Amino acid sequence: MKQNKLSYKIRQYILFAGPGTALFLAVVIVPFIYGLYLTLTSWDGVSKTKEFVGLENLAAAFKDADYWHAMLRTVIYSVFAVVFINIVSFALAYLVTQGIKGQNFFRAGFFVPNLIGGIVLGYIWKFVFNRAFVAIFSSTSLLSTTNGAMFCLILVSVWQYAGYMMLIYVAGFMSVSKDVQEASKIDGCTPSQSMRHVIIPLMRSSFVQCIFLSITRCFVVYDVNLSLTKGGPAGTSVMAAMHVYNQAFTYKNYGLGQSEAVILFAVCAIVGVTQVLIGKRGEVEA
Repeated sequence: MKQNKLSYKIRQYILFAGPGTALFLAVVIVPFIYGLYLTLTSWDGVSKTKEFVGLENLAAAFKDADYWHAMLRTVIYSVFAVVFINIVSFALAYLVTQGIKGQNFFRAGFFVPNLIGGIVLGYIWKFVFNRAFVAIFSSTSLLSTTNGAMFCLILVSVWQYAGYMMLIYVAGFMSVSKDVQEASKIDGCTPSQSMRHVIIPLMRSSFVQCIFLSITRCFVVYDVNLSLTKGGPAGTSVMAAMHVYNQAFTYKNYGLGQSEAVILFAVCAIVGVTQVLIGKRGEVEA
């Protein structure tokens, strides 16, 4: 009887989850393991042989000053982008959950930028910055200065991701019981006090999810970085993901590039998991 139950569950799993599992293994797990193997070689991406070099690539990655400059820029960009993404998305979510006329239309409209691919988005905003902004504000392109290029990357990222995060915050607002909000008003809370002491604590899980998603997306940004600034001016806006790509595919140092990619993955994972663990503490339920 137990054998029949087990075989039935296995068949059901293969039928419904098998294709997804096979796809996940093929495009995530196997390439990841193969990437770890490449960190131990000096492969250039062309030759048939892959010379084993052990941990030499990892040691070279830690000595690569350009990589750590790119990592520092990525951290700075991520801090500002994550903060502004969540502020804007929270404000938008609050706006479209107050019963305003056409709020469903606004929800859809704010979400649309997230549907545009990063490459296309970058070229669109590059045109805006180089033509419209220059014509309105000054004769100097924002993309031609170090601070300007970073500002543009942050602005475009906020514009792209705020609508997606907004939906999570909308779900958080809708999950807060109306009875709890009414009780806070009866107890004498002002709208700002109710927001600070009642609604936001009950939406903690939404904050955890949005901050985690925005951190992981910003740390590995590449497409917008490529199409908007191409790392310019003079390489001052090259992010970590772009540096890794250039190292592996432009300079043909696959082993070193993969080692730097693993370090980037580890940093991103540590920051993301730490944020989730801290955020989950003190999480309350209605």
